[in-house]
Amino acid sequence: MWFPVLSACLRGRAVSKSGFVVASLCPKHREANVSHFSHSAGRCSQTCQALIYRKHGDPSRVVELEDAPVPQTGAKEVLVKLLASPINPSDVNMIQGTYAILPDLPAVGGNEGVAQVIEVGSQVKSLKAGDWVIPRDAGLGTWRTEAVLAEDDVFSVPNSIPLLSAATLGVNPCTAFRMLSDFEDLRPGDSVIQNAANSGVGQAVIQIAAARGINTINIIRDRPDFTQLSDRLKAIGASHVIREESLRRPEMKELFKTCSKPKLALNGVGGKSATELLRHLQVGGSMVTYGGMSKQPVTVPVSALIFKDVKVCGFWVTQWKRDHSHDERVFRGMLDELCSLIQQGKLTAPACKEVRLRDYKKALDAALQPFTSSKQVLIM
Repeated sequence: MWFPVLSACLRGRAVSKSGFVVASLCPKHREANVSHFSHSAGRCSQTCQALIYRKHGDPSRVVELEDAPVPQTGAKEVLVKLLASPINPSDVNMIQGTYAILPDLPAVGGNEGVAQVIEVGSQVKSLKAGDWVIPRDAGLGTWRTEAVLAEDDVFSVPNSIPLLSAATLGVNPCTAFRMLSDFEDLRPGDSVIQNAANSGVGQAVIQIAAARGINTINIIRDRPDFTQLSDRLKAIGASHVIREESLRRPEMKELFKTCSKPKLALNGVGGKSATELLRHLQVGGSMVTYGGMSKQPVTVPVSALIFKDVKVCGFWVTQWKRDHSHDERVFRGMLDELCSLIQQGKLTAPACKEVRLRDYKKALDAALQPFTSSKQVLIM
């Protein structure tokens, strides 16, 4: 995994303490041979616009729109024009300095997005000009207008899918896909319960599960627009939408008269919400935690472990990608299946608000607001 920094110049690979590969900052062009590329011979180094942070802190204060150099395209590299990039919670955490992996500073923000290939190096075999690509992994620094990337650092996606679907494909749908595939043997008619059901992951879970004939019990916090949000989630395939406060009420017993007890619980909140999910799991079921929006620890009752034999697991899609970095078949198969669902109209992007790059401060402020119902997507 690469962490492009201000110069986007990747002279050598260095391994961080976490074991991830990071890019070192260098003020000059790469010393690698940059003269052997097919469509860009003679192109002088140019600049792009990038959202850069030089220290950790409040994103609205430390992120600035600056000009950054774009190095020449190497033999095994591609020059891409970024088209759209969302603002995800992990992006914010990275800027705040609280995420599990952090780039060297200064750094370009953004871990997800879609780009169009502009030119390719002479030894690039899998890509051509005009292709759409998404990052294989976190850390590419997608909040910029252009970048030079290694061929192996991106995956192609069909340019026939909607722009916002492509821009938001690499994190949340992949997280949802793996959690629905890797922890329980879910069959049509089985049930999954999840909190944070209106999040990007939650909406992807609803749609992928619906395509597989799996019921979803979706928990959201009460809010003034609960009915509208519930209707929107049901429109994309949610079987049931329940207020978090109802998890301990008699209506849950009524629900399970017509819906099987869930084999799988997906926890993106933590705290009491996670404990309530555990109470409704069937014997031998699994709870998978992929987020902790409440910033509260997950408390597991002893009785759930002893008498219900529940399994409590964690999932981080970045780690999954790292573990499978040499297994392109698995990664490609997942993307192909997700893109097929998109093309069939069975998987849509979450509600998004498109924001021009120059208005990034408004987008960052909006992304930090509670009860956010739309994902902020930077349009380059």
